[in-house]
Amino acid sequence: MPRRGGVRRGRPDVVTADAVEVQLIPVPTNHRELAAGIDYFFAVLPDDQARAGIAGIGERFCKSHRVSGTWVGADSFHLTLCPRGRTERMLPSLEDALLAAAATVHGSAFEITLDSAMRFSARDGRFPFVLCADGASTESALKLRQAIAEAQRRTGLAVTGVSSYLPHVTLLQGHAVDAIEESIAPIRWTVREFVLVRSFFGQSRQEVVERWPLEPAVAKPPEFFDLSELPDLAELPEDE
Repeated sequence: MPRRGGVRRGRPDVVTADAVEVQLIPVPTNHRELAAGIDYFFAVLPDDQARAGIAGIGERFCKSHRVSGTWVGADSFHLTLCPRGRTERMLPSLEDALLAAAATVHGSAFEITLDSAMRFSARDGRFPFVLCADGASTESALKLRQAIAEAQRRTGLAVTGVSSYLPHVTLLQGHAVDAIEESIAPIRWTVREFVLVRSFFGQSRQEVVERWPLEPAVAKPPEFFDLSELPDLAELPEDE
């Protein structure tokens, strides 16, 4: 059912990281890649038009709500699909394992719609300001998330909390941000690929390692009616 404009009810003023998975800076493990200050996650990237729309929303909230903090650069906007899994067995290379897992994932293109702005409360004291996806987008993104998590499991990387998921694009990391939960004019783009991102601890720097295309979305066939199931029509009088 379409959402009405204005402030949406039914969500708490603060969404904690325990309630949904908030992709911030992951905690390093004992992998040599992570020890060097590198981690990974899978994501989808907005197209140019959506990126401009996201930046515009950020500018508007900066003025109207005095939102402050460290803004994410427009080139770094992303919607996280799935984090790197926890290692269950020794792997020669974490990055190679992630690449191998992603290569086995199959999915169809889908549309993302961001329709609300809110803040999260994270356990490290930061308050990310984010744009959240609607219900249909969440359902589609969750399917791809589940496929990526399962592919990682087969290569020895376990992803927990797969079903606890609220797709969002982070615009800002700040402190003591006032509670925000508002509907916004929808921002849409079609997801035709997903990517593996290499992130660097303590730096506002990310790199796309590899991209994998999704299958074109299959158009829903038109519905046809069986004329034999229609009731008989009354006979019309003959013209005199």
